[in-house]
Amino acid sequence: MDKIVILTGAGISAESGLGTFRDAGGIWTQHRLEDVATPEGFARDPALVHGFYNARRAQAARARPNAAHRALARLQAGWRGEVVIVTQNVDALHEAGGATGVLHMHGMLSGALCAACDHRWPAPMEMFPGTPCPACGALRARPDVVWFGEMPRHMDAIMDHLDSAGLFVAIGTSGQVWPAAGFVRDAAAGGARTLELNLAHSEISDAFDETREGPASRLVPAWVDEMLGS
Repeated sequence: MDKIVILTGAGISAESGLGTFRDAGGIWTQHRLEDVATPEGFARDPALVHGFYNARRAQAARARPNAAHRALARLQAGWRGEVVIVTQNVDALHEAGGATGVLHMHGMLSGALCAACDHRWPAPMEMFPGTPCPACGALRARPDVVWFGEMPRHMDAIMDHLDSAGLFVAIGTSGQVWPAAGFVRDAAAGGARTLELNLAHSEISDAFDETREGPASRLVPAWVDEMLGS
């Protein structure tokens, strides 16, 4: 069990004030995903999409890492083997909590991407349809996040890590977004033990060897203490 691979979802950041897709009254409930989180939605109304992500960027800038983020950084520092953190989240709370080498499979709010030349650069706090690409000048800047219908990042590296993991842990995930929902089975096929830490039963809980339910800020530090013998 020298290598631990951890997948985190929106549930780990919820206690830092960043809502999940399904939070009542949250930022996602005010828009259809098809309008603000797809390439087609961006093509139809780039001003709407930029406004949506400007709000998310401002919200993420105010957020602070919680006990779960800090506990995972402590695990990375204290574990005898490798601890790989893969996240579906586009915030930087893992890094703010002290984690390193985080694989952001859905990109990051802090980045901008040119849809014309694929140049990437740090995003300003607000972006607009007229924001130019600093490399080619095209007025096609977009958030550097992975939308529905696009290929997640780092997939080759993630699959290699899952294949060599001794333990796979999913924290705060719904089990409804693919390909991440299939990681538990990929890890198990490679011989890993599997553990789910989640607020409630998910759609894929039955695929795990063990599931523990409760808030991430309580479950994750307790699990890390257990792993480190604290």
